[in-house]
Amino acid sequence: MNTGSDESKAAAAVDDVAEQVKAEKPFGSRAPEFIKARRTLHLSWQVGVFIVGLAVVVAGIIMLPLPGPGWVVIFGGMAIWATEFVWAQLVLRWTKRKVTEAAQRALDPRVRRRNIILTVIGLVIVAALVGIYLWKFGIEMPWKINDQ
Repeated sequence: MNTGSDESKAAAAVDDVAEQVKAEKPFGSRAPEFIKARRTLHLSWQVGVFIVGLAVVVAGIIMLPLPGPGWVVIFGGMAIWATEFVWAQLVLRWTKRKVTEAAQRALDPRVRRRNIILTVIGLVIVAALVGIYLWKFGIEMPWKINDQ
């Protein structure tokens, strides 16, 4: 692998992130124009969007300790809020940028090699601990199949 080509790939990835940021939609409400034209209707629209987004975010928070895609649902709720609120748009853009940067760093050959080495070492340690446990205590099933 050539170090120069790795650097050019990293520079291209940074350029891609910069293009994505420039291509993003402007901040502000994405409500239909006839709703934005009437203040009361627009305020009602915002309250509705906030309540729906809040319900989705709360469902995601509940899913964190329980089975389910908690973080995905939380970010889905943030996306719902981002259709109407600038603060949510800022949070969502920041999150997208950080996730993209982390993905680009993870594709770096040195980082990938380090991660693979650490994973293999971790698996060897776990396998050794399981082997020691089985050697010391053996396998005993909690049910009695042979006793009838």
